[in-house]
Amino acid sequence: MFASVSSLQPHLLSLLRIVSALVLFSYGTQKILHFPAAERVPEAGSLPWIAGMFELILGFLVLIGFKTRIAAFVLSGVMAFAYFLSHAPRGFYPAQNGGVAAILFCFVMLYFVAAGAGPLSVDAMVKRKSAEVAA
Repeated sequence: MFASVSSLQPHLLSLLRIVSALVLFSYGTQKILHFPAAERVPEAGSLPWIAGMFELILGFLVLIGFKTRIAAFVLSGVMAFAYFLSHAPRGFYPAQNGGVAAILFCFVMLYFVAAGAGPLSVDAMVKRKSAEVAA
């Protein structure tokens, strides 16, 4: 049973990347593009606005799987920074300090640094094209 599930691992990696990056990207669209509408929008140039730019631009790169390891590495750091700067001072427990998303994104992005983008990605397509040209 687990052998058949294990064969899905590469595609599930891609699915995890796509879904998590889409959610992270949506935080960026909300902060920068004001979509979907939010009650509070960060002021341009503020730290939350800068984080929104990272979420928007690098979140999109991770979403499509282009330069995934580099983009995910930076995003992991941004999420760690956000957690310790904004959430941790409010309390120890992520469920109480509002930092659940930041801490999960930090470690999911760190996983993509090690695992890569998976087969359903621009990175994989470029690698296949390079292999074809080299052959």
